[in-house]
Amino acid sequence: MPERSSTSRVFVAATLLVVVLISGCETTTDWLKGRRTASADDPIILGAPEANAYLAELYALASGDPATQAEIYADAESAATLTPGTSTKLRYALVLAAPGHSESDGSQAQGILREILAQQELMTPAEIALATIYLKDVETRIVLETEARRLRSENTRAATTEAAAINQHIARIESENRQLREALADAESKLEAITSIERSIREQSEENNPR
Repeated sequence: MPERSSTSRVFVAATLLVVVLISGCETTTDWLKGRRTASADDPIILGAPEANAYLAELYALASGDPATQAEIYADAESAATLTPGTSTKLRYALVLAAPGHSESDGSQAQGILREILAQQELMTPAEIALATIYLKDVETRIVLETEARRLRSENTRAATTEAAAINQHIARIESENRQLREALADAESKLEAITSIERSIREQSEENNPR
């Protein structure tokens, strides 16, 4: 668990760094500080959380204990269910996408992120950046996990095939040993019969020709 939490914290830190870099340091720094840029093309999304609100929760999720993580997940899920919107769905998707906690679900996060990115007119630039970054991350992880499952399956099949071959070899050896034991027992029985006959003949000969 400490290793997984450390990985999550590193990912959150990397996410913050990429958010800063993808659109230029000055503009994105304004996003993270909650200031609007001067661009007239930027949408005004009433009630949309600032980028640092998402990141603060992701950090709390990555660094918190299981009880804290469960509380954050439950709150995000409830908000997305009771008051569905791009912001609440994004928050829930980011929680699902974050690795290192028991409710992490990359496949579900992928579906939600794709859904809300299809409605970018309802999102702030910072939200679009976060959604895009986390979507790319979960897509990559899903590919890697699929490949890992495939390799494990192939290894399992190979091990099963090898075990079956070994079992067949052992069964063949046991069958051969059983046949050899039966043949030996039969030979010993025949030898005993021949020995008994020879003894009987010898005894009769001695009786017929006493000294």
